[in-house]
Amino acid sequence: MYKLRVRSEFSAAHNLREYRGKCEALHGHNWKVEAALAARDVGRDGLAMDFHVIKRTLKKILGELDHAYLNELPYFKKQNPTSENLARYIYEKLRISLRTAGCELHEVTVWESDNCSATYDER
Repeated sequence: MYKLRVRSEFSAAHNLREYRGKCEALHGHNWKVEAALAARDVGRDGLAMDFHVIKRTLKKILGELDHAYLNELPYFKKQNPTSENLARYIYEKLRISLRTAGCELHEVTVWESDNCSATYDER
Protein backbone atom coordinates (compact mmCIF):
# COMPACT_ATOMS: atom_id res chain seq x y z
CA MET A 1 0.00 0.00 0.00
CA TYR A 2 1.27 3.46 -0.93
CA LYS A 3 0.28 6.59 0.98
CA LEU A 4 0.69 10.03 -0.49
CA ARG A 5 0.47 13.15 1.67
CA VAL A 6 0.24 16.80 0.73
CA ARG A 7 0.03 19.82 3.00
CA SER A 8 -1.32 23.28 2.50
CA GLU A 9 -2.76 26.06 4.64
CA PHE A 10 -5.31 28.82 4.82
CA SER A 11 -6.31 31.60 7.19
CA ALA A 12 -9.89 32.27 8.21
CA ALA A 13 -12.09 33.57 10.99
CA HIS A 14 -14.93 31.82 12.79
CA ASN A 15 -16.80 31.63 16.03
CA LEU A 16 -18.25 28.50 17.57
CA ARG A 17 -21.97 28.31 18.20
CA GLU A 18 -23.38 26.48 21.23
CA TYR A 19 -20.00 26.78 22.95
CA ARG A 20 -19.19 28.37 26.29
CA GLY A 21 -15.74 29.90 26.38
CA LYS A 22 -13.29 32.05 24.42
CA CYS A 23 -13.99 30.34 21.08
CA GLU A 24 -17.56 31.59 21.24
CA ALA A 25 -16.17 35.01 20.24
CA LEU A 26 -15.04 35.84 16.71
CA HIS A 27 -11.40 34.76 16.23
CA GLY A 28 -9.14 33.34 13.55
CA HIS A 29 -6.64 30.61 12.85
CA ASN A 30 -3.90 29.86 10.39
CA TRP A 31 -5.07 26.33 9.62
CA LYS A 32 -2.74 23.73 8.19
CA VAL A 33 -4.32 20.94 6.17
CA GLU A 34 -2.90 17.54 5.30
CA ALA A 35 -4.56 15.21 2.81
CA ALA A 36 -3.53 11.55 2.68
CA LEU A 37 -4.32 9.30 -0.27
CA ALA A 38 -3.85 5.55 -0.52
CA ALA A 39 -3.09 3.35 -3.51
CA ARG A 40 -2.36 -0.35 -3.87
CA ASP A 41 -0.24 0.10 -6.98
CA VAL A 42 1.54 2.67 -9.07
CA GLY A 43 1.14 3.25 -12.78
CA ARG A 44 3.68 2.52 -15.50
CA ASP A 45 5.20 5.91 -14.70
CA GLY A 46 5.83 4.84 -11.09
CA LEU A 47 3.24 7.27 -9.71
CA ALA A 48 0.10 6.53 -7.76
CA MET A 49 -1.02 10.10 -8.52
CA ASP A 50 0.82 13.26 -9.49
CA PHE A 51 1.50 15.46 -6.43
CA HIS A 52 0.85 18.56 -8.55
CA VAL A 53 -2.70 17.40 -9.25
CA ILE A 54 -3.38 16.78 -5.55
CA LYS A 55 -1.85 20.09 -4.44
CA ARG A 56 -3.65 22.10 -7.13
CA THR A 57 -6.99 20.53 -6.20
CA LEU A 58 -6.49 21.07 -2.47
CA LYS A 59 -5.38 24.66 -3.05
CA LYS A 60 -8.56 25.37 -5.03
CA ILE A 61 -10.76 24.06 -2.19
CA LEU A 62 -8.81 25.97 0.45
CA GLY A 63 -9.05 29.11 -1.70
CA GLU A 64 -12.80 29.09 -1.02
CA LEU A 65 -12.04 29.17 2.73
CA ASP A 66 -9.02 31.48 2.78
CA HIS A 67 -9.62 34.82 4.49
CA ALA A 68 -13.31 34.03 4.85
CA TYR A 69 -15.61 34.29 7.83
CA LEU A 70 -16.46 30.60 7.86
CA ASN A 71 -19.80 31.03 9.65
CA GLU A 72 -21.12 32.88 6.59
CA LEU A 73 -20.36 30.09 4.10
CA PRO A 74 -23.45 28.02 3.18
CA TYR A 75 -22.09 24.72 4.58
CA PHE A 76 -21.17 26.29 7.91
CA LYS A 77 -24.47 28.06 8.36
CA LYS A 78 -25.81 24.60 9.25
CA GLN A 79 -22.62 22.98 10.60
CA ASN A 80 -20.58 24.55 13.38
CA PRO A 81 -17.23 25.63 11.84
CA THR A 82 -15.11 23.43 14.12
CA SER A 83 -11.86 21.81 13.05
CA GLU A 84 -13.73 18.50 12.95
CA ASN A 85 -16.34 19.84 10.54
CA LEU A 86 -13.67 21.61 8.48
CA ALA A 87 -11.81 18.31 8.09
CA ARG A 88 -15.02 16.62 6.88
CA TYR A 89 -15.91 19.49 4.54
CA ILE A 90 -12.46 19.46 2.92
CA TYR A 91 -12.48 15.65 2.76
CA GLU A 92 -15.83 15.53 0.97
CA LYS A 93 -14.88 18.19 -1.58
CA LEU A 94 -11.46 16.66 -2.19
CA ARG A 95 -12.83 13.11 -2.54
CA ILE A 96 -15.19 14.22 -5.28
CA SER A 97 -12.51 16.23 -7.09
CA LEU A 98 -9.80 13.53 -6.95
CA ARG A 99 -11.91 10.52 -7.89
CA THR A 100 -9.60 8.35 -9.92
CA ALA A 101 -9.02 4.65 -10.44
CA GLY A 102 -6.49 3.09 -8.10
CA CYS A 103 -5.94 6.04 -5.75
CA GLU A 104 -8.41 7.03 -3.05
CA LEU A 105 -8.55 9.77 -0.48
CA HIS A 106 -7.72 8.20 2.87
CA GLU A 107 -8.08 11.09 5.35
CA VAL A 108 -7.86 14.83 5.87
CA THR A 109 -6.30 16.39 8.96
CA VAL A 110 -6.89 20.02 9.90
CA TRP A 111 -4.53 21.68 12.38
CA GLU A 112 -5.92 24.80 14.06
CA SER A 113 -2.68 25.26 16.01
CA ASP A 114 0.65 23.49 16.32
CA ASN A 115 -0.78 21.25 19.04
CA CYS A 116 -4.43 20.67 18.07
CA SER A 117 -5.81 18.83 15.05
CA ALA A 118 -8.85 16.92 13.86
CA THR A 119 -8.82 14.13 11.29
CA TYR A 120 -11.72 12.88 9.18
CA ASP A 121 -12.00 9.69 7.16
CA GLU A 122 -15.00 7.65 6.10
CA ARG A 123 -14.02 4.35 7.72
